[in-house]
Amino acid sequence: MAKSKFRVPHTLVLLAGMILLAWGLTFLLPPGSFERVTNEHGREQVVPGSYHRLAPTEEGGGVVGVLDSFWGVFKAVPHGFEAAAEIIFFVFIIGGAFGAFRATGAADAAIGRLLQTFGKAPLALLAGSMFLFAAGSATIGMAEEYLPFVPMLVALCLALGYDTVTAIGVLCVGYGVGYGAALINPFTVFIAQDVAGVQQGSGLLFRLILLFVFLAVGLHHVWSYARKVKADPQASYVADIGVEESQKKTEYPELTLRHALVLSAIFGAIGLLIVGLKFWDWYLIEMGGLFLALTVVLGALGGLGLDKTAREFCVGASELTTTALLIGFARTIQGVLEDGQVIDTIVYGVAQPLESLGPHLAAVGMLVVQSLANFFIPSGSGQAYVTMPLMAPLADLVGVSRQTAVLAYQFGDGFTNILVPTNAVLVGILAMARIPYERWLRFVLPFMVKIWVLAAIALVVAVSIGYH
Repeated sequence: MAKSKFRVPHTLVLLAGMILLAWGLTFLLPPGSFERVTNEHGREQVVPGSYHRLAPTEEGGGVVGVLDSFWGVFKAVPHGFEAAAEIIFFVFIIGGAFGAFRATGAADAAIGRLLQTFGKAPLALLAGSMFLFAAGSATIGMAEEYLPFVPMLVALCLALGYDTVTAIGVLCVGYGVGYGAALINPFTVFIAQDVAGVQQGSGLLFRLILLFVFLAVGLHHVWSYARKVKADPQASYVADIGVEESQKKTEYPELTLRHALVLSAIFGAIGLLIVGLKFWDWYLIEMGGLFLALTVVLGALGGLGLDKTAREFCVGASELTTTALLIGFARTIQGVLEDGQVIDTIVYGVAQPLESLGPHLAAVGMLVVQSLANFFIPSGSGQAYVTMPLMAPLADLVGVSRQTAVLAYQFGDGFTNILVPTNAVLVGILAMARIPYERWLRFVLPFMVKIWVLAAIALVVAVSIGYH
């Protein structure tokens, strides 16, 4: 009699289980809250030493309102979709825009040209791509902006003889390392330094050195896996998962003038996106509008006509329905914990043991705390405003510089962005590439162990050299 193999549930089932777990925590943990004040920049931040428990019957505290019964768990899901509405609609627009882009033939022509240029030097292509993703995250905090690159990156890696995990490894490892080193990321390091009372942008050289060290480790991890898959396709973690026929290409069209114009529009839109993010405070709404306008331009330059542009837009958007659903469910987890008033309780509980450690161990302990916090607070800026008012004075008590405390925050927030299923961007990227979450864990966990060890060593070095 054949043994039955255990099958890991669908990602949606895993997320639903985490929602139930979060709901259970609202019963097991006492509701609590820190006092918050508004700083000179109009942002709320936690007052150190102000944690207090909330009575279960207190308005906003305990298991009340939407969580007063199991029925509340089901109602929490639509609330999660509402909270993630901007990124969900952005995903649909991205899918539609890429559908139109794909219909012009420019994507296939560009991949063909890249294969001609780098086909015999794939390591250079993967390394260059990873560096660009890391640079985007380390400087202007790019994350959701990478979603449009997923289909093309997947198609490119498949054409090189690798798999979808290799493609997303290049993207997410670069993205995670960029956020972890966070050279001048205004959404993470600058906020954390501001809250901690550290000069913004200071300590840059040490972080720059770390960026290249982490990138080297990440590239080695991805390249080792990619070579293994190239030698034996059955070694792929997604060998049993089919890919779309449109991605299984062996012949590519020549790059024509029309294709060049379409690609120029794409690069022009990306350039405008970077300017908007940097100088005009753009975010998902503006980004969505940009890609919607880009769809119209692509249809005109590609000679699609209005009807075909509309059809291809709808087809492309429909292909990302699963992605949008998973993002909504992932956001629900955070919403359940917020409504149950237990996030502050969790942060308070994990931070307390650090006071009894020496400076070196305390710095490593901060990394652990921040990594755990990112599961419950996947927003980098949100995590900074909740944890740094606690970690900054704690750093003073245990003999750690506040700059080192900021570095621990960066590592904890940035690296775990490519691990925690509460990160809607990660869930969206994996869904677009059709990679089940548990298969991604098999790939990324060994890398996370390496990077956590390196991060801990970096924090010990930072304490030893008096990093400021």
